[in-house]
Amino acid sequence: MTTANMEEQAFKPYQFRTHARTITETDIVSFVNLIGLHEPFFIDMEFIKESMQGRNRERFAPGVMLISLGQGLVSTQMMSIVDHLIDGHSVGKFAGMTGIDSKIKGSVFVDDTVHVEGEARITRVTSKGMTVMNIVHHLINQQGEEVCEFTETVLFYAP
Repeated sequence: MTTANMEEQAFKPYQFRTHARTITETDIVSFVNLIGLHEPFFIDMEFIKESMQGRNRERFAPGVMLISLGQGLVSTQMMSIVDHLIDGHSVGKFAGMTGIDSKIKGSVFVDDTVHVEGEARITRVTSKGMTVMNIVHHLINQQGEEVCEFTETVLFYAP
C-alpha cells in the first residue's frame, strides 16, 4: 500500500447518529440557573413576551445549552467513535479538548426533540506525534432542521 493510500485510509471519516431527546422547561431552567445565565431572555417570561417576536416569545434554550446538549447526546457513543477512528493507529492517551467552533442556526423550544448527526475524523498528526481529531455535531430538531452545528477538536498524546 502506498503512503498516499495509507493516509487516505488513516483519515477516513466515521459517521454517526445519536438517540433523540425531548427538551423540557425544567431542562432549560435548570441549565440557566446552573451556569448563572440570568439574562432577562432566559429568566423573565414577561420580558420575553414583550421584547421578542414570533416563536421566540416562548421559553427557548440558550445557545451554549445547544452545544452542551449535542455533546451529551454524543457522549453515549464517544468511546466507540474514538475506538473506530484510532483502530489501526498508534495513539497515546487522551489529552483533552482543545477547542469548539460553533454556529447557532435556530432555536430550541420546550417540547422540541433533538438528535445529533455527526462525523468524526482524525485530521492530522502533529510534528510532536500528537493526534488531532475533529468531531462535527449537527443538532437536528424534530422537523429535520439543523439548529446548531459545532466542531469539537480533541487531542491525543503521542504513543
